[in-house]
Amino acid sequence: MPETNRAIVFDSPTKLTLESLDFPKLQMPNGTKAPHGVIVRIVATNICGSDLHIYRGSFPVPQGMVMGHEMTGQVVEVGSDVQFIQPGDLVSVPFNVACGRCRNCKNGRTDVCQTVNPQVHCGAYGFNLGDFQGGQAEYLFVPYADFNLLKFPDNDAAMEKIRDLALLSDVLPTAFHGLMEAGVKVGSTVYIAGAGPVGRAAAAAARLIGDAAIIVGDYDKERLDLVKRNGCETIDLSQDIPLADQIEAILGVPEVDCAVDYVGSEAHGIGHEAHELQPQAAINQVLAATRAGGATGVIGIYGPDPLADTKEGQEGTFPLDFGKVWIKSPRVSAGQAPIMSYNRDLMMSILWDRMPYLSDMMNTKVISLDDAVGAYETFDQGSANKYIIDPHGLISA
Repeated sequence: MPETNRAIVFDSPTKLTLESLDFPKLQMPNGTKAPHGVIVRIVATNICGSDLHIYRGSFPVPQGMVMGHEMTGQVVEVGSDVQFIQPGDLVSVPFNVACGRCRNCKNGRTDVCQTVNPQVHCGAYGFNLGDFQGGQAEYLFVPYADFNLLKFPDNDAAMEKIRDLALLSDVLPTAFHGLMEAGVKVGSTVYIAGAGPVGRAAAAAARLIGDAAIIVGDYDKERLDLVKRNGCETIDLSQDIPLADQIEAILGVPEVDCAVDYVGSEAHGIGHEAHELQPQAAINQVLAATRAGGATGVIGIYGPDPLADTKEGQEGTFPLDFGKVWIKSPRVSAGQAPIMSYNRDLMMSILWDRMPYLSDMMNTKVISLDDAVGAYETFDQGSANKYIIDPHGLISA
């Protein structure tokens, strides 16, 4: 095995570095041995919109943490307690770190595992959630491998579709989860707030489900064009027209069956307020856009933000217009996605070509590990690309 592991490391807000670290060991963050774990050679590791919260300083993490939580790789080392994963297996790594043994994991709620993080019931790579190092690197330690890893049935077939399969670690199942929480089904009308990578993945997933009308709202024309040319309706939120009026111009009614917020607390206002940061804007949009008896999903990140302009924002308190929508008997569900609830089914959909439009809609761009720091800067400026880091040159090869 190599002695070193090149990785993208957080130094301070907007400052990342490419460093050479020690090769990962089969051990948990607290130093205990992990015979249930494996070491994965990274084939693809993506830059996620959630990574920008860390990059900008809105989601505090310790200096020296390895970035990244969307990983696909090939197993190169297995612990003595690993039974079903073998060296050479090509696998998707769910961003949730989960033990598979606690009450929540047994109930399929791997997003809120009770054991892998002593501070809160939630573990994840590349966040300040259990001290698990991220995967924007050459190699990664994965605990509880038999439970966590999704093995692809055929390595060669998987590599042919690796750009799409690389989305299974987070962005595609997370997008799908938002739709499920909002009650989306065949024939639904759905409003998707945000045309970033997760919003575009949601639009692709809504097509897979068979929605009647998929409406995506954003400020960026290039992002909106990506979904429009792939069968979606679009709303330019920079226009000074109320959202309800724009929905009615499309559907004939001002509300949709289901709506999902894929933006979170870095949202902006509509029209003449589009330049203003309004942390509560996206969630209030989707609550207002959902019809009486409908449902709303909230996937965008909400939490204490040290960079917020107000004390309330710094504490993670947001002014919701709930009094205006309570009468509609709304059902609202929020939080991270339990990736393992969806990743296998979505893998099969990709392998059997049920989403041929996915790559174009996501606008994936493969880059080297050396180019990753620059890609963060470009992504932060509003790039419409979904960046996939290829540390070993395996995708291009």
